[in-house]
Amino acid sequence: MKKIASFLTLCLLSLSWTACTPMQTSPSSTDSFRIVAYATDAIIAELIPYDKLTHINYSFLIPHSDGTFATLNNAWKLKEIVENAHQQNVKVSIAVGGWGWDNEFEQMAASPESRSAFVKNLTAFVAEYQLDGVDIDWEYPDPGESAQNFLALMQELRKALPDKLISTATIAYGDETGLGIPKETFDLVDYVNVMTYDGKIHGSLTEFEEGLKYWTARGVPPKKINIGVPFYTRPSEVTFANLVKADPAAAQLNSFSYLGSVENYNGIPTVKQKTEIAMQQAGGIMFWALDHDAQGEFSLVKVIYQTAHP
Repeated sequence: MKKIASFLTLCLLSLSWTACTPMQTSPSSTDSFRIVAYATDAIIAELIPYDKLTHINYSFLIPHSDGTFATLNNAWKLKEIVENAHQQNVKVSIAVGGWGWDNEFEQMAASPESRSAFVKNLTAFVAEYQLDGVDIDWEYPDPGESAQNFLALMQELRKALPDKLISTATIAYGDETGLGIPKETFDLVDYVNVMTYDGKIHGSLTEFEEGLKYWTARGVPPKKINIGVPFYTRPSEVTFANLVKADPAAAQLNSFSYLGSVENYNGIPTVKQKTEIAMQQAGGIMFWALDHDAQGEFSLVKVIYQTAHP
């Protein structure tokens, strides 16, 4: 009640009504708002719009259960991206893992020896490629012992990389998998990349808003959340680029019939709306994947950037 009284007092003393307008949940200034692109090794580096991004997560470095990694595909491309990105003040991280590698993470993180090897090898990789950080894409640790192994891994990574960005990619919402990310993790990481897509209705506004609600309720500071949008469809995983190539009208929709299949995705109006919500309630927006975007007037990256920088 004291806070409310103080607020009303300030309003009465103000010379204008606008001074009494309640603040947004967690406003992000256009200067600090993050635009985070996941880019696969299939990306055409020359087409990357560095001027419209703040971060790139190059995907993926594949882990082995003994703490080593598979040879990176198109390593030369990562080097080129890092060089060009740094010239334009864009930070580059390596995304580790991805869908289908949870068993390797489980085995590696359960052993102190292989966990230590993972951290050592990943630290060397970051140094070799002059990266700004790492994104741990373990999909997904289970509550219990697995979650504690995940926490131990993140603690060791933070100790080994004190001056680098550390983020983790996680499911949209729901305690069944969400509790596999212990709350102690939130103090260790710089960002939590929330994959608010692939749900019952792929990329729906409800999924997006519930993802924000769930992770803020779990204790993630809104400024640390990069909330996700898809640049592809379900069920057929058609890229947004191919969708609008088939019919430009699809750019303004969220559902479209493509080769006989009804595809769900996010068109330009929805991406704009989600960006506006992210600016009010999160610290950034992220998307999978940059190489799925259309070029030119239908680019979703351009929509995000122009919404964040009107």
